[in-house]
Amino acid sequence: MEETIKFQLNGKKTEATIDPTQTLLWVLRNHFGLTGTKFGCGMGFCGACTVLIDNEPVRSCQLSVGDVAGKNVVTIEGLATNGKLHPVQKAFVGHDALQCGFCTPGMIMNATGLLLKNPLPTTQEINDGMENNLCRCAAHLRIVEAVQTASKEMKGGK
Repeated sequence: MEETIKFQLNGKKTEATIDPTQTLLWVLRNHFGLTGTKFGCGMGFCGACTVLIDNEPVRSCQLSVGDVAGKNVVTIEGLATNGKLHPVQKAFVGHDALQCGFCTPGMIMNATGLLLKNPLPTTQEINDGMENNLCRCAAHLRIVEAVQTASKEMKGGK
């Protein structure tokens, strides 16, 4: 049975009349055309489907769209502002913290959530915070460097 689900999506009030048990991942991709959020393992382990819900990184493959009613959902497409890349996106590009790019949207969303909670994480805190996002290309050192750079920029260079 379909319901109208209302929520914020990338800064805009939105609604979808849809089966509320569908996963958020597939609603984002198929209903809203936001294909930056990737399907990886489908079990919440790899992190390719990570989005921010009320500033918390969440695996969208494990959440129904009904669970986001009244909440704020941000996808990789919603991070840039007025055509300007978010500091985490800019840092990932600057440090070439990607190879194939498949995990990159989830990595960026998880890193953004981490920095919103902990603006100046240590290297160990970054490693711990990013540990559950998998990259098969072995770009982990560059990812850590990118998160460190974004941390400095988000704090105004302090």
